[in-house]
Amino acid sequence: MAEIKAEPFAFPVNHDQLALVVIDMQRDFAEPGGFGASLGNDVSRITRIVPDVKRLIQGFRNAGLPVIHTMECHRPDLSDLPPAKRDRGNPTLRIGDEGPMGRILISGEPGTAILPELAPLKGEVVIEKPGKGAFYATELGEVLQDKGIKQLVFAGVTTEVCVQTTMREANDRGYECLLAEEATESYFPEFKAAAIAMIRAQGAIVGWTARVDDILESIAHA
Repeated sequence: MAEIKAEPFAFPVNHDQLALVVIDMQRDFAEPGGFGASLGNDVSRITRIVPDVKRLIQGFRNAGLPVIHTMECHRPDLSDLPPAKRDRGNPTLRIGDEGPMGRILISGEPGTAILPELAPLKGEVVIEKPGKGAFYATELGEVLQDKGIKQLVFAGVTTEVCVQTTMREANDRGYECLLAEEATESYFPEFKAAAIAMIRAQGAIVGWTARVDDILESIAHA
């Protein structure tokens, strides 16, 4: 079996069972006027990783491996949005409110869309998720089963929330998970560092982490 150079040790990869999952690279989290900015965050930290996420996506496409995108969003009638999620904190805009890019985190609105540089190609799976984890209340599990996927490479935002939550969900379901270090980000650098440390602690208790170049080198020779 092939390997990807990783921490805490090499990731044993079966390319026939490998897919990339890109978490929530949306305008609402990465652009001024979106939900991330309404929480007082520096959204430039998110746009900084776009080139590495793009390289990773293109590498998987070139290798003929599946790319799956997720978007955190809710129904226009907010029927899948718990009050505890909407009302928590003190943002200038709440989920469902009208903002500069349409209603915040509502399916079909301009701000909810994936960044144009990372837009899905026709035929690539896009999962709309109402929660932090991509398995909750979505068809992701069925999609992976249908494709015969057992190993997942993760990219996207934010490292400590939606990315780590989905990795933990996947780990509990028996998937082997690898996080692409430069292709994930947080609004808080210390949170990203802590999440990476937790993921690969105790012999990859949640999963592995690796550099984008090492992942790309492996799949290029698949």
